[in-house]
Amino acid sequence: MRSLRTLSVVGCHAEGEVGDVIVGGVLDVPGKTMYDKLVHFQTQADHIRQLVLNEPRGRSSMNTNVVLPPCNPLADAGFLVMESEEYAPMSGSNIICTTTVLLETGMVPMKEPTTKLCLDTAAGLVGVTADCHAGKCRAVSFDNVPSFVARLDLPVEVPGLGTVLVDVAWGGMWYALVDAASIGLDLDNKYGARLVEVGERIKRAVQAQYTPIHPDNPSIRGVSILSITEPVQDGLHGKTAKNAVVVSPGRLDRSPCGTGTCARLAVLHARGAIGEGELLRHRSIIGSEFESHIRGTAKVGEYDAVLPTVKGRAWITSYKQIVLDPEDPWPQGFRVGDQWHVSVDPGA
Repeated sequence: MRSLRTLSVVGCHAEGEVGDVIVGGVLDVPGKTMYDKLVHFQTQADHIRQLVLNEPRGRSSMNTNVVLPPCNPLADAGFLVMESEEYAPMSGSNIICTTTVLLETGMVPMKEPTTKLCLDTAAGLVGVTADCHAGKCRAVSFDNVPSFVARLDLPVEVPGLGTVLVDVAWGGMWYALVDAASIGLDLDNKYGARLVEVGERIKRAVQAQYTPIHPDNPSIRGVSILSITEPVQDGLHGKTAKNAVVVSPGRLDRSPCGTGTCARLAVLHARGAIGEGELLRHRSIIGSEFESHIRGTAKVGEYDAVLPTVKGRAWITSYKQIVLDPEDPWPQGFRVGDQWHVSVDPGA
């Protein structure tokens, strides 16, 4: 078969969120850090992201990760997260997918009952603990980079909604968090289109009015993702909460969202609503769940930060090769508005 490009990919999802992993066909790129490599892909090799994520090979509700040699000598592997609109510095569901693929394909040796490894990400080094049995990676727990709040109750003027209060927090990506009831919404699957529409509108308003900057890497700036939340409930076995994370260009994360969980832990801790060691079961729009807790505190620049740990599961779904025929008229794919949803009317 003729092909300008052949990529070996392992299909995977973490609690419903697709996070395929490229394991072959992409060479390493220059960079002293994984963030440098992220910038290289973004500026010099973005055709790879477009090839695998745009139609007809991809779809709006998926991510793809690429495994690369690490920059940090303490890491077992490095990886970058490619999403529809950006290269995320870090992603919880994607690190769970990538760890599962690394272990179940033998790229990193699996040790039962527990495998410990470190992955180099564009947000920093992340420690991972995998529960393993009978050749299967049963669950993955990751010790994320420090998470912190930039603003609480930030008033944002949103077309069609008026003043909306949002919290802005770092969890590996810059999040805006908004209470569902405050904008008249329920976190029910049947309201998915409305959640996306309103969520994207709020996100665009935040982007226009406030720009958080990470103190350790000023190049990481600006909110790119939004979490719509419901109140935390106390239970016999810890706290539970639900959220719906709106990912651009307009869809809902199928998982509870790992970095979103970390951002929410930072907000809850800043408000005195959760302490170190307390369990938070964070649920998604489809009812899937991540377990999480704060393992300690830290300082990031002027910000008081928490050290979050999140645990979830992933499953391999396919082994495939993605190819590019030299006569394919869409070498970087395409998008159609019925699935790649962005309103042209900010007040709609």
